[in-house]
Amino acid sequence: MVSRRDYRSLRSCTGWRRFLLLVPVLVVLPHLSSLVDYSSSTRAKNEAPNTRNKKLDHLVLVPDSGVGFPDRLHCRGTKALTKTHTTTSHVSGAAGNGVSFVTVFTVYNNTSVSDLKSSNMVSVVGNVTYSKPERSMAVLNAFAYFIQVSMPKSSVVILTDPASQLSIQASNVMVEPIPGDYSRANLMLQRIRSYITFLEMKLEENDGVINHYIFTDSDIAVVDNIETIFDKHPNFHIALTFRNNKDQPLNSGFIAVRGTREGIIRAKIFLEQVLKAYKTKYMKASRMLGDQLALVWVVKSHPSFDAKRFTKPQAFTQEIAGASVLFLPCALYNWTPPEGAGQFHGLPLDVKIVHFKGSRKRLMLEAWNFYKSTSNIPDMLCLVLGSGRTKYDF
Repeated sequence: MVSRRDYRSLRSCTGWRRFLLLVPVLVVLPHLSSLVDYSSSTRAKNEAPNTRNKKLDHLVLVPDSGVGFPDRLHCRGTKALTKTHTTTSHVSGAAGNGVSFVTVFTVYNNTSVSDLKSSNMVSVVGNVTYSKPERSMAVLNAFAYFIQVSMPKSSVVILTDPASQLSIQASNVMVEPIPGDYSRANLMLQRIRSYITFLEMKLEENDGVINHYIFTDSDIAVVDNIETIFDKHPNFHIALTFRNNKDQPLNSGFIAVRGTREGIIRAKIFLEQVLKAYKTKYMKASRMLGDQLALVWVVKSHPSFDAKRFTKPQAFTQEIAGASVLFLPCALYNWTPPEGAGQFHGLPLDVKIVHFKGSRKRLMLEAWNFYKSTSNIPDMLCLVLGSGRTKYDF
């Protein structure tokens, strides 16, 4: 028989056993709560990039970059609050020489336009529906139209595969067929070759007329007269654009060549050095970036070149590979929307060229449509500045 004292002792032990059984639960519960929170947080983080990186088929306006910088474009929506420092477009440079913009372009299309329109491979910009080839042509025409607006006395030369059939609407355009391999995998290499061939053709003409040449990508918008670089910097043979980017400090989307005989010869020799570096060192990047890597190699291989000069957005000149090379800051002569939100800190008031590289061709067409309806370059630049951080469907 259990005494009352023993019974009380037994109840006390039972209570302690219950408490000891609860201790592991009390210890584990906070960790389970943290694990649930971490899982939810991780899932949210994984979902956010998917939303942020989704390529859109319509314009999105976000807060502008460059607010608080006095030399940057300030906007309220698509209305410019500050004036850009534009140069009088209709006045030629002091020497009275012409300028031609030269670009390499071809169309890849193995399917009829009617078949494409009946599929999902179409894009709508404004009230116009484009197939893939049609939207490429629309970008090319917008490229020429922007030049007509900002530099109406200039011409556009398109270097292309002789088999290409291009539908050009702008009146200032000349098509120059140059044989070569324009396949996607070889296009960047062919572009350098076509540039060299074009310069050789100009040397053979030898008509005594000085005409300067600016080799560019076709997805750029010239928003101010850049002929002035040939007067402001009278001694360079070839000009490149640079940015403060350790891996890719040079962008091949802008190469200017002085149109004197010496300028063309020196630029041709320089580009031949780039082509040689491309073929011997960077053929694995022949589809993309190979030309830029080769440009950087030629420039940095010069023993006296100081790469630290790329960290400051100021023009400078250096003798490289027998040519006087002018380096112009991308912030003015090759401004891009994503970099505008980053290292460029907005859009400089004296910007000359906007480069719609990557997934921003839609934005280029939207910008041209906006300009057609407003005839206002600063307001159009506000549209670009507010939309440029978004990746679009093409």
